[in-house]
Amino acid sequence: MNDTENRAGGAAGAAGAVTGVAAVDDDRMLLDGLCSWLDAVPQLRMLGCAATVDELLAGPGRHADVVLLDLVLRDGSVAEENVRRLRAAGPRVLVISTVADRSRVVAAFSAGADGYLTKDHALDSLVTAIGEVASEGRVHSPELAFALAHDTRPERPRLAPRELQVLLDYASGLTLKATARRARISPNTAKYYLDQVKEKYQRAGRPAHTKIDLAVRVREDGLDALP
Repeated sequence: MNDTENRAGGAAGAAGAVTGVAAVDDDRMLLDGLCSWLDAVPQLRMLGCAATVDELLAGPGRHADVVLLDLVLRDGSVAEENVRRLRAAGPRVLVISTVADRSRVVAAFSAGADGYLTKDHALDSLVTAIGEVASEGRVHSPELAFALAHDTRPERPRLAPRELQVLLDYASGLTLKATARRARISPNTAKYYLDQVKEKYQRAGRPAHTKIDLAVRVREDGLDALP
């Protein structure tokens, strides 16, 4: 058994006290430096560092709790497909990149990524973000919120500010009456806005008939990441 495999076993035996981390980045200097630094953080255990998702999934890195994924890789792979493959294998995914490409960020997030950070964040911020993702949270960075706020994909309905407010409050679990009170409107008006939201999603080919449906759409579109 090699050293990396020993680490994988150690992380699994830590009963959640240590977060297993892996990274995919084809900038070898950055990858080596990042993996070396993170491996020195007591609450983290590096399980693999690779230049491609194929390489990572072929080794112990596939057992990580969280994978740090570069948004753009030179092997020609597509970010959202990389996210889907990693999520299908088990790890949660935190996208990190120097690329300020809103469409790619949104696509990766919609494919199942649990957050996005630019590489100019401090390393302690990265450690905090890894902890949030490992705890099944999501990293709502300003960069991610900006990308989602400017999402122009046709399947993303354009919601008016009041429609968005009512949707977020209602989908968060509030009753229709509570949603109306928070928005300072009548329940009938709140229902009208919800009906408008449902109709817009229907036209976009994404039905949202129930409160659970609406909550799913909010998460899919990253609306809960908006400030």
